[in-house]
Amino acid sequence: MTELNHEHNAHPAQQTPEWPEPGAEQIGDPEITSIVAALRGVPGMPGAEHEAVYSELHDALFEALNEDAPNGAGEA
Repeated sequence: MTELNHEHNAHPAQQTPEWPEPGAEQIGDPEITSIVAALRGVPGMPGAEHEAVYSELHDALFEALNEDAPNGAGEA
């Protein structure tokens, strides 16, 4: 495996980006806001757990967003 850091340099080769906070005002739907809130815990989780969180998030969003599927007549 290639190391990003040289042994003599204790600083990471890349800066860790700031994790954005999901804002309810950006989403506008309380159900979706509550589903997306699960992302707040991701930065503190081990990488091995990320896949499960994203998979659950995907499934919950898919279900919530398909509840109001258009009826084919251009109306929701």
